[in-house]
Order: sequence, then C-alpha cells, then structure tokens
Amino acid sequence: MALWLVFLLTIFTLTQSQNTAPFNQTDLQAAMTDMRSHSYYGFVILLKILNSQPNSLQNNDLTFLMPSDEQLSHFSITPLQLHDFLLSHSIPTPLVLNHLLHFPNGSVVPSSIPTKSINITNTGKSGLFVNNARIVTPNVCQTSLIRCHGISAALTFHTNLPLPPPSSEPKPPTIEQ
Repeated sequence: MALWLVFLLTIFTLTQSQNTAPFNQTDLQAAMTDMRSHSYYGFVILLKILNSQPNSLQNNDLTFLMPSDEQLSHFSITPLQLHDFLLSHSIPTPLVLNHLLHFPNGSVVPSSIPTKSINITNTGKSGLFVNNARIVTPNVCQTSLIRCHGISAALTFHTNLPLPPPSSEPKPPTIEQ
C-alpha cells in the first residue's frame, strides 16, 4: 500500500509541476454541455460566472465534483467565495470513476485549492465517497478532457492541509533606546 501511495503522490506531483497548455474554452464548453445533459444546471451557471473572470481557470486537467441543483440551493456562496468553492470541488487531474475506484480506501488527494484535501472512501455496497458526499452520477463529462462526477452534497472540509512553517530565519534584534 505504501508503494501505491508513493506512486499516486508522484503522479500528482508530476501533473502539478508540468507546464500545462492554456485553458481550452472548447473543453469547458463541451464539459458544460455534458453537465447540462445530466441536469447540473446550477453548477454550469457557477462555472460560467467564474469563467467570465480573467484567469479564473488555469488548466483543463480537472475533475469536477458537482452537487445537484437541489444541494446547491441549500448552500450559500458569495461572489468572493465562488472561486474557492468551485476549485475546492475539483481535483487537479482528470479522473474517471474507474481511476477513483483504484485508489486505496482512505486515500487523500489534493483539491485544486492547495489547503483543502479530499478523502476517497470506497464502502463497497454504499458506494464511493469523496469527503462527506457520495458519487451518485459518475462520468458525467465524456466529450472533453475535463472529467466530472455528480455528488450527493456540497463537500465539507474538516481539516485543512497545514500551511508551510514561517521562515526560520532569525529575527533581527530589536534596539531599544
């Protein structure tokens, strides 16, 4: 299992360290068409709002985790929170359901927000969970490089990844007069 975890971390490191092509609007449009065909209208609206802001989406190597319209209607998102909400509901690499099923139970993967991580739990009969939400509609996006899955609830994050420690450089001495 440790070898598998090292392999997964290496893949995530490589995908994040490689230069990615500029964001492809055609892929986003195709993904949004797939989302609409499965009735994820609210998520599409949020993506359109975010996409109207310059440099909001940086690359196409994404897997979106989409709450249903009903679940989104219970969630309060301010315009200032929109970017973080959508990116915390994404994984910075395209993953179809079969990829997610091969993760060891309890695996932790990064979201597209560096301080938020997603725990993957496969409960067998109950299904595959990402944090608190079950994947209810897998492989929604089929016609673009972007992947997406419908989930049963907006993700909650109980713990954030630790921030880097403050600089270890010694502080200059204070001079009292």
